[in-house]
Amino acid sequence: MTDEAYRAAIFDVVYLAACAVNETVPDTARVKEMDPELLYKAADRHLLTGITAMALESAGVKDQTFTQALGKAVRKVTVFDLERAVILAKLEEAGIWHMPLKGSVLKSLYPKTGMRQMADNDILCDPSRMSDVRDIMESLGFTTDSSYGHSIHDHYYKPPVCNFEMHRALFSAGYDARVEEYYQNVKSRLILNEGSRYSYHFSDEDFYLYMLAHEYKHFSGSGTGLRSLLDTYVYVLQKGSSLDWPYIGKKAQKLGIAEFERNNRDLAMHLFSGEPLTEQDKKMLDYVLSSGTYGTMNNYIRNQIEKRGRIGYLLSRTFPPLRSMKMLYPVLERMPFLLPLCWVLRLAEAVIRKPRKVIYQLTAAFKYRSR
Repeated sequence: MTDEAYRAAIFDVVYLAACAVNETVPDTARVKEMDPELLYKAADRHLLTGITAMALESAGVKDQTFTQALGKAVRKVTVFDLERAVILAKLEEAGIWHMPLKGSVLKSLYPKTGMRQMADNDILCDPSRMSDVRDIMESLGFTTDSSYGHSIHDHYYKPPVCNFEMHRALFSAGYDARVEEYYQNVKSRLILNEGSRYSYHFSDEDFYLYMLAHEYKHFSGSGTGLRSLLDTYVYVLQKGSSLDWPYIGKKAQKLGIAEFERNNRDLAMHLFSGEPLTEQDKKMLDYVLSSGTYGTMNNYIRNQIEKRGRIGYLLSRTFPPLRSMKMLYPVLERMPFLLPLCWVLRLAEAVIRKPRKVIYQLTAAFKYRSR
């Protein structure tokens, strides 16, 4: 589709999503003017097909592609809910402290099941018990892959649709010193669930701060899409009147995301309530629309060059810090002097396994000119 057609379809998705979460019926005349194929492509890029389908159906429009997408979204949420309940019960039984994250919490704030789509479910667990977590997940029929133990989360999969990410930490080492320090002892910020000994949750304010810190990580990295803006709108719509905004402002400043929090919230509230967009809104929205749900490599490279400079970016990609390398090569915990050798191994593995990705990143880095 052309850029103009894509933008038109995207704003149709925004309109329909806003109708769905605000529980209003879309204008029938406007809906009839929409191109279903372009609408689906735009909604799918931002993981909003389910909510778009619900809005269309409320206006009396049924499209087979959207109906199928909605059915899949509802089934997936239902399967996730069932599997998550079993996993949480097993963690509780094993005495492993834990807390569901992000989408598994946010979805309940949307008016209907299936409106908030998820690619996976995230659960924070006691980092000292991750081998026990693996035993539990495998006993439930999940499998993991070679990345186990090499990241802040371990990925588990069960056919046909269940993806769980079991987190040992909320943010990667080396991402941002302020964020790393703030969430270093995250358990001290958690609230024990009533009737449980090991299941926790954030306060509403701390959940919002984590949600925003997580979104900013993506926004300032490869970008983030409309779904995250819709999450912000729904959260503020449901919780905003009871939130301690001075506390949020103070902590957001400490995390280094105060400006992003204000701009992101302004854009979300203006966009999905139908208010006029400011110039700042429009600038931020253009970036969001270019990103899709999970961002793009071009955005990541551009943002890193703006932050570090071209040479700084290339050096950071070639020689990651020890804290990050320990995730990939656990031997460095015991023998940090092997760091140079691990840099060479990492580079060789990248060239052998993903040569096209390496060439693409180098080409993009040398093409881009920082402002």
